[in-house]
Amino acid sequence: MFSPLRSAFRSFQRACSIKPLACLSAALLLAGCTTAPVSNAPGEETLPSVPSAAPAESTAAAPQPARASTYNAAQLAALRQIVQQQQRLDSVAAPLLISNAMLCRSYARNLIGFSAKNAYSYSDDYVAAAQALGFGDRLQVTGVLQGSGAEQAGVMVGDVLVAVEGQQLPQGRNAERDAAALLGPIVTRHASVTLDVIRNDQAVTLNVPLTLACGYSVELGNTDNVIAYSDGRRVLVSRGMLNFVHSDTELAYVLAKEIAQNALRYPIRLHMTATVGGIIDNLIRVTPDTTALSGTGGVMPMPKDLDIASDTVALYMLARAGYDVQGAHAFWARLADAYPASVPNGYTAIHPSTDARLDNIDRIVRDIQTKLAKRQPLFP
Repeated sequence: MFSPLRSAFRSFQRACSIKPLACLSAALLLAGCTTAPVSNAPGEETLPSVPSAAPAESTAAAPQPARASTYNAAQLAALRQIVQQQQRLDSVAAPLLISNAMLCRSYARNLIGFSAKNAYSYSDDYVAAAQALGFGDRLQVTGVLQGSGAEQAGVMVGDVLVAVEGQQLPQGRNAERDAAALLGPIVTRHASVTLDVIRNDQAVTLNVPLTLACGYSVELGNTDNVIAYSDGRRVLVSRGMLNFVHSDTELAYVLAKEIAQNALRYPIRLHMTATVGGIIDNLIRVTPDTTALSGTGGVMPMPKDLDIASDTVALYMLARAGYDVQGAHAFWARLADAYPASVPNGYTAIHPSTDARLDNIDRIVRDIQTKLAKRQPLFP
């Protein structure tokens, strides 16, 4: 095993100083990953449909926010696509996060197992469009992690959140951030939580077992640049990368690579958390500042030894999650050929060691196949 990898795994034993869930991004505050149901065949692409409206809230629910000015058809279509693309990301990421808590030890978290948004989860000028899609003042479930306690308990997309453990969940503009602060202490004290929701205008109470998983949030980057980033607590994959991959399995290759970099604490070790974090903050906006995407945006190229080590962990994460790793070489070679290091705002520019990476990928895939054949544990 590579020495950077050994060193990084020793660091897994150290406790993370950030409280569970309180450190998650606003988009995924209720689960380290969020998802619509995952296809039985990870290589098949599926785009979950977006509900045209949320279930009506009962009279006990807070009033809806005032309708913000107007929206146009283009805004509605853009927001609908963002919701669908985020659901796809979450769906593919789900098995990676829930199957690899042991490899994300410093950032493994007890998660409720679903994501939620409200009308204020998007840019201010998209509030009216979000309302037209059925989002209101209260948070409502937008995705459920397959295999999680939330799925087991029957949490459903569209459920309007009222309370957790008898504590009313925040509403309005800062609902996601405030809910994260509320939930953090709760999930550290319980093995399961009582969740009160409104479903089809009826009050429903559910007992939700918590799920141990990698606590990284997964974000959609609203740019056509073919790129992916990790900042130590989040993973971002761009719209351009989603359009580039040929299957959900190829998308899983990209997600696993970024999850592995976070698990190995490379953004922290390379002092890139603030720089990459700023890029992610920008790209998760509905309309990001594209001028900030010139060049590499201040992100330093990944050193070859660290890149190879993160590929190693990523491949094991993929195999543990049930994804086929045999196509990894072909995918990364195709990406480097289409977007070489000379493309300054593309993926290979910050991962330039293509030949060394591909040689290592071939070796690790053989190792994984041997372990699978011998039914040995899948650990790097």
